[in-house]
Amino acid sequence: MRISQTLGASIDAVIAWHFPVNFGWSYVPDAWNPEADAERCLTECVNEVVGSDLPPGMRLLVREGLGARVLLNESGGAAMLVVGSRGHGGFAGLLLGSISSTCAEHATCPVLVVHGDQPAL
Repeated sequence: MRISQTLGASIDAVIAWHFPVNFGWSYVPDAWNPEADAERCLTECVNEVVGSDLPPGMRLLVREGLGARVLLNESGGAAMLVVGSRGHGGFAGLLLGSISSTCAEHATCPVLVVHGDQPAL
């Protein structure tokens, strides 16, 4: 977060959600609100990483749509797009996921792909 303050940059934490392709084929409870679930997930994740006292200029954005498309749209004019790579450990953990791969290929700004949750040795 210090880098964003030093450079005067803002940070947007973005989560995307969408209804699955087969959505109409299954039962969904009336009370289900996927946007609220996504917002709760994003808030919990950000609180785990930076705490509940957000840095100045940080926004939490919940967007409907496919992950890569939402991230690419939101990154227009950005200094950098930072994405995670899901990975599954071992060799598969070294591979890019479909969203991070698409973002790295099509973003109009630099893309940083973060693998795992532990610092590299």
